[in-house]
Amino acid sequence: MDQIFLKLRPFIRGVVTHAYTVLIIAILISVGAFSLARKLSIDTDLANLIPPEYPSVQALEKLRETVGGESEAAVAIESPSFEANRAYAEVLIPEVLSLKGEGYDEPYFRRVEYRKDVTFLKDNALYFATPAELDMLQEFLDDKIEEAKLDANPFFFDLDDEDDEVSSTDSLADELDALYDEIVSKEYPISDDSTTLVLRFYPSGPQSNISFIRDAYRDLESLAASLAPASFHPEMKITTAGRMMRQMIEVTTIQNDVLKSFGAGVSAVLLMVILYFFYKSYRARAAGRFDRRVFLALLPRIPIMAMVIGLPLIMSLMWTFGAAYLAFGKLNLMTTTLGLVLFGLGIDYGIHFYARYSEERALGKTVIDAIETTFASTGQAISIGALTTAGALYILVLADFRGFSQFGFIAGTGIIFALMAMLVVMPALLAVFEKVGLLNLEAAETSRGGATADRPFPATRPILIGSVLAIIAAVVMLPRVSFEYRFGVLEPTYEEYGERLGIVRRVYNDRRRRNPAYVVVDSPDEVPAIVDAVNMIIDADTTSPTIKRVESLQDRFPMTPQAQEDRLMRLREIRDQLSNPFIESDDSEEIERLRRATSTTEAIEFEDVPEFLKKQFTSKTGELGNFVIIYPSVGLSDGRMSIAFSEDVGRLETADGKVYHAGSTSLVAADMLKLMRREAPWMVLAAFVIVAGLMFANFGSVRWALLALLPLVVGILWMLLLMEVFAIKLNFYNLIVLPAVLGIGNDAGVHLVHRYREEGKGSIMRVLRSTGEHVTMGSLTTMMGFAGLLLSFHPGLNTIGQLAVAGIGSTLLAALLFLPAILQYLESRRPHESPESTSA
Repeated sequence: MDQIFLKLRPFIRGVVTHAYTVLIIAILISVGAFSLARKLSIDTDLANLIPPEYPSVQALEKLRETVGGESEAAVAIESPSFEANRAYAEVLIPEVLSLKGEGYDEPYFRRVEYRKDVTFLKDNALYFATPAELDMLQEFLDDKIEEAKLDANPFFFDLDDEDDEVSSTDSLADELDALYDEIVSKEYPISDDSTTLVLRFYPSGPQSNISFIRDAYRDLESLAASLAPASFHPEMKITTAGRMMRQMIEVTTIQNDVLKSFGAGVSAVLLMVILYFFYKSYRARAAGRFDRRVFLALLPRIPIMAMVIGLPLIMSLMWTFGAAYLAFGKLNLMTTTLGLVLFGLGIDYGIHFYARYSEERALGKTVIDAIETTFASTGQAISIGALTTAGALYILVLADFRGFSQFGFIAGTGIIFALMAMLVVMPALLAVFEKVGLLNLEAAETSRGGATADRPFPATRPILIGSVLAIIAAVVMLPRVSFEYRFGVLEPTYEEYGERLGIVRRVYNDRRRRNPAYVVVDSPDEVPAIVDAVNMIIDADTTSPTIKRVESLQDRFPMTPQAQEDRLMRLREIRDQLSNPFIESDDSEEIERLRRATSTTEAIEFEDVPEFLKKQFTSKTGELGNFVIIYPSVGLSDGRMSIAFSEDVGRLETADGKVYHAGSTSLVAADMLKLMRREAPWMVLAAFVIVAGLMFANFGSVRWALLALLPLVVGILWMLLLMEVFAIKLNFYNLIVLPAVLGIGNDAGVHLVHRYREEGKGSIMRVLRSTGEHVTMGSLTTMMGFAGLLLSFHPGLNTIGQLAVAGIGSTLLAALLFLPAILQYLESRRPHESPESTSA
């Protein structure tokens, strides 16, 4: 590495000599990169985080192409009068369906869900029940008959637990009520108290286009208000909601959150760095006393210091995100945070370069000599630090999980660009500003060190003992580090949308149809075999079942003459049960409803089935019955349950040996978790190997490489201890931090060991006083960059900040305490041996 930087000395002198040309070229590149970076958008789809060749991703894509999964815009109409709500809806619907925005070739919406003819279904509801649902109904009727028999027996005494019996009966009755409502539905989409009516409009434009969604909602809300809802009823309120709005709010909120965090974080980091260097300059000139003249003279130079450090870094960010656009076109949820993180990381290199340059100028060196010396010494150290960080991040590119690979590519590229900016653009800026008189560091601090410079590092033994105890505690408590599988804990709550959704759910609360998986087939003839395969899994898995039920058009609607005859026979059996003498006189609403629902005596032709009932089994291309729906019995917001459901239905093999793959976002999330769990340990190990290899290549000595690595290893163990003590869990967001901390956390050790070798034996306190300050500032700014995520509204992104601050803070502490203590211990054991004598 020494030879490389020796050969680069003419290059850095050329940069200083042609500083204006270098700056013009850098600005032109930055303008071009910015024009690309501003085209980046945010992709919140988890399916795009795992490779497209994964069966779950292909199944989900096929599902989207075949079945759809459309997003909708909902309009909730609230008032005490159903008639007023209906009147307003019938005025609004044609206006919305003809609503066209400026610059659009067709109306925003193509169809609406409003009124259904339910009379036909009330008369034939149970003809459309699946065999499993009919089994449940017959079980319910058998229980009712048995209860009636027992009630009629004067010698019967009920010795069972009444509460358990009522609970079981009520549960079955509730399930049947939900089933009836699902089949028959309501004529109008209204709440139980008829005070809320919800219209669902389906778009004609691309549902992933946020601009289209924003324009559609703006014009929809304007139209709704222009129809004067109060003229229909004084208390009428109109609320817009729907999955389209959820998507718009999610993307917009994340964009605003990232920009706000970036602005606050960048301002805080810059302010911290500027105040630090302002303080150093003032202290050097004022000789430890307050000097108003010096203070006022330095004050106007604050913006110059901000430009010297901030401008190269801003340029590097433009280059980075321009490259990200060319590579990916979009940012995912993990890479949206990189602007702030890279600013905090990149400024570290600027701090070291500027601080060492200031010291060299303070010794009376010319601008070009000071820059050349800084480039050859500190430039080498920051290059090693940057290359190890970039190497640890670039190893993530090999991962299949795109949350890792894209983060690694963009972050690693950002580190390289930040290094280039600080080694090329910053020297050019320094040369220009010194030349025009905007910056003058020649009169800076004229003495280095002092009487206390060569004092031994204090409290070596207590620090070593305390550090070792903390390491032992971390290892012992390591099994307590756990993984957060609950997606709900990591997802943000959009309060405004939640209130809107609550209104819509008064009408649409599809609790029986939540999070199903779909198996799409080429022909309806394949469906029965798949249904049989799923039912076999249901029957076999009695200890930890994840499947509640399976449904298909063929089950819901008998298509063949034999199936039609079987269904009619089942209905005759149910009518016989309803005619049983013990419940024949029961005229309750639920029994009367069942009597009407079983009145079908002849097979129903498919053409007579209402469109809204056929719709749930109709593909986007109009094909009928070419998919199977599988409903989970477990909550899929817990990743462990998603994985278990995926294991059951992700891959289905029929009796004839054919293999099918189910598709849903939950199955993709399960594959994502499995992929992360499999790849993360290898990514962390590979990152460490890269860092260790670069350390050895830099120092050329196992001993010095190990000393430089020591703060990293100890710091990681202390970070794990903090996780154990404060119950910080790993999750699919903050896993990315582990390899990043390996690269970032090694920086402090590299700089301190590098400067210690340069200064020689007995220089520990002097190294801490100079390089230690710079290392501390660099780590603090990096921590502050990550700490901006602690202000994020997104819990998942917030945990990235938590773990990164804990990791970088721990490695910094290890570098400032444990490493000097070890060096002091080694010096005391070999008092007559110089560091360089053991460098080979």
